[in-house]
Amino acid sequence: MPIATLTNVRFGHGTRLLLDGATLSIEPGEKIGLVGRNGCGKSTLMRLLAGQAKPDAGSVGLQRGCRVGFLTQDPTIEPTDTLREAAARAFTRLSEIRHELEQVYEQLTHATSEELDRLLTKQAALDAEFERGGGYAVDHKIDAVLHGLGFVDAQFSTLVNKLSGGQRARAGLARLLLEEPDLLLLDEPTNHLDIEGRRWLEDFLADEFPGSVVVVSHDRWLLDRVVSRIVEIHDSSIREYPGNYADFTILRRERALTQQRIHEKQQDKIGREEAYIARYKAGQRARQAKGRATRLERFQRDNLVERPVDFDVMRLELPRAERVGDIVVSAHDVSKAYGERVLLCDFELTLKPGDRLGVVGANGTGKTTLLRILMGDETPDTGLLKRSPRLSVGWFRQTHDHLDKTQEVWTYLQMTVPPRANGVRLSEQEARDLAGAFLFTGRAQESTLGSLSGGERARAVLAGLVAGAHNLLILDEPSNHLDIPSAERLEQALSLPPDEGGYDGTLILVSHDRALLTATCDQILSIDGDGKWRLFQGTYAEFDAQRVRGESVSSPTVSATAKSSGTSAQAPAKVATKAAPPKDAAQRSSSEKNSGSKTTTIAKAPRPRTGMHEKGNRNTDPKNPLSHIPQPELELLLQSVNTRLAAIDDKLGDPEIYADRKKTNTLLDDRTAVEREKSKLEEEWLRRATG
Repeated sequence: MPIATLTNVRFGHGTRLLLDGATLSIEPGEKIGLVGRNGCGKSTLMRLLAGQAKPDAGSVGLQRGCRVGFLTQDPTIEPTDTLREAAARAFTRLSEIRHELEQVYEQLTHATSEELDRLLTKQAALDAEFERGGGYAVDHKIDAVLHGLGFVDAQFSTLVNKLSGGQRARAGLARLLLEEPDLLLLDEPTNHLDIEGRRWLEDFLADEFPGSVVVVSHDRWLLDRVVSRIVEIHDSSIREYPGNYADFTILRRERALTQQRIHEKQQDKIGREEAYIARYKAGQRARQAKGRATRLERFQRDNLVERPVDFDVMRLELPRAERVGDIVVSAHDVSKAYGERVLLCDFELTLKPGDRLGVVGANGTGKTTLLRILMGDETPDTGLLKRSPRLSVGWFRQTHDHLDKTQEVWTYLQMTVPPRANGVRLSEQEARDLAGAFLFTGRAQESTLGSLSGGERARAVLAGLVAGAHNLLILDEPSNHLDIPSAERLEQALSLPPDEGGYDGTLILVSHDRALLTATCDQILSIDGDGKWRLFQGTYAEFDAQRVRGESVSSPTVSATAKSSGTSAQAPAKVATKAAPPKDAAQRSSSEKNSGSKTTTIAKAPRPRTGMHEKGNRNTDPKNPLSHIPQPELELLLQSVNTRLAAIDDKLGDPEIYADRKKTNTLLDDRTAVEREKSKLEEEWLRRATG
């Protein structure tokens, strides 16, 4: 029985419709990822499930007795509590039981013989309830959750009103996780978490949390690790996809291809109708032409399928940066400390043209300070820095106070991108193409920067920086306010070849977004904030794989005592390492393209032959039901699957069917299921062909 349901829900703000006919069912213990563009209605759907908003139409239902926990982006916490007290509020009932037990113990000391039995019975009941609620492990649970979310013991006694906004958000998350509700609603839980905190949260949700989870997150690695179903909000409707985020990207691409084919068929039809109308509008068939024009206008208004935005590929011709020589920036023997706290010690780094460096580390370890030192905005205590005299730096910072908020998006990009060698700036169409490449479509290109959301403004700034002919691009947490499609477009811009619109300079990326790091960087610099650092030649996925295996990274680790102990901070040699499998196909191709490390490939052992099937099928496998199907029948099944796919595509090409959203979604779901069946059959056919 579902723990929560939405049935034909309709919800809007003024004239803007966010949800229309939304239907969703959540099963006990199910983990769901909720995705969609910023502003599409994800937070609204969460508020409906939490009972904080009422639908305009339709219904929202919860299983009787269901406890819902909702993490908003600004959780409410008692300001006079200490951090530990705020987390301990998850166990309010246990505190009450403990207080009642203390009263019972006090009464037992002077109880009469008539009262003794009653008090002992009450004590036993309270003890049992206390134990069922995990009372004897509460302190351990609180400590474990607070540590997992990045707090240290010294902060446990800090008053909540003394914490930063990010720390308060993590305190609210800690209390919610400790409450263990039946349905946990998490709206961007990773916003204030570093990589270690994100790892802990995804492990907790995947392996320890017993309830149902609906999570809105821009962290694709967390979605891959935790969820088993993706729910996408698109054009006010809900689309569901089985599997994690990596599966979703494949299935969404298949749906986009189908939509693209329908769009092309409709354009062909429109072209034929317009040609007929133009030919006969003034002749003997003028009446028929007028009738066709009316029908065509109605068709374009009611049934026209838009070309899918995700289908667009960046192909831009943009100004290229001036070459900088052999070295972009280098640091030798650099150290930096604030009082007794050492951030960097004996730091060494050399970046050459085309290098892609990812910088990782816990919050507060000095990543932004390192950027300021490299760019000369801050002076190191010791060491030597060199920068190319022809350096042109594009720096994405956390604030954008320098922007003229009255400029429209396309004019901002036109003025931001420098002129070409002949002095000619981008034309209006080229500026609009650039805006479109970063997912500003239609009227959004004419919006002023001041009217944009934080994420949209960040996307406009990133578009200008990537296209700004800078030979060094510094991105400090660029994906903090980006939705997943925007982060994927940034990823594409940084990883594509220059002749396809990609960035061709040197990159320094500070980020907690592991998918973005893996796709774009071929070196990883890890900083721990105590003067220690390590430089790894390879992608983040490879770096993380060594961490998981418990191996030491084959690069120097330098501490504040390195000089006295005689440790040399040599430039790290490239290491041979087996690459971790990327999370999806896009990451895999980027990982292969960007990785600077040589990898050791471990070949799979050949599949042992188990004899012949009685009807001639080799290599039968009791765990593989397809292995027992004779070859002729397997080929007939493949033909049948292809016929079914063609039939579904024909139906999807029918404008009348596509106008019915319910029928279209059913057909798309059928097509996904048939595609999966086809994939399994083709894998079995290939296994036999190569066996």
